[in-house]
Amino acid sequence: MQIDKLSRTPIYEQIIQGLTREILTGILPEGSQIPSVREMSMQLSINPNTIQKAYSEMERQGLTASAPGIGRFVAAGAVEKLRHGSAMAGLDGLREAAHALALAGVAEEEALSAVREAYRRVRGNGEPLPGAAEIEEHNNKGEPT
Repeated sequence: MQIDKLSRTPIYEQIIQGLTREILTGILPEGSQIPSVREMSMQLSINPNTIQKAYSEMERQGLTASAPGIGRFVAAGAVEKLRHGSAMAGLDGLREAAHALALAGVAEEEALSAVREAYRRVRGNGEPLPGAAEIEEHNNKGEPT
């Protein structure tokens, strides 16, 4: 995991994003132990309080669970929660885009056709659509592309 100390994104959010990515990609499977606050602090050269803030937020979201005296673990169901959250964020983005298209005068059928084409491409060959990486990055960061 890399942290950009010059980024406008707070460090604790970058930590959450990094761990989230590792959970979604299977690097940190459900039930696996995540590094201790001290260990992560030393790895990233980040204040332990910042690490603790990120870990507390992940626990609040139900992505991790603590076992006193043992450590923190990726919670059961974390992947499903993350995927569901990403899908909901994608739908919110689609709603905003549809609103902007309607205001710009794009015909409803033309917008729906573009959505149908995107679904056909995904179902047809399984390859990501152009721009899919940017959309995923946007959904993970919560920032405009």
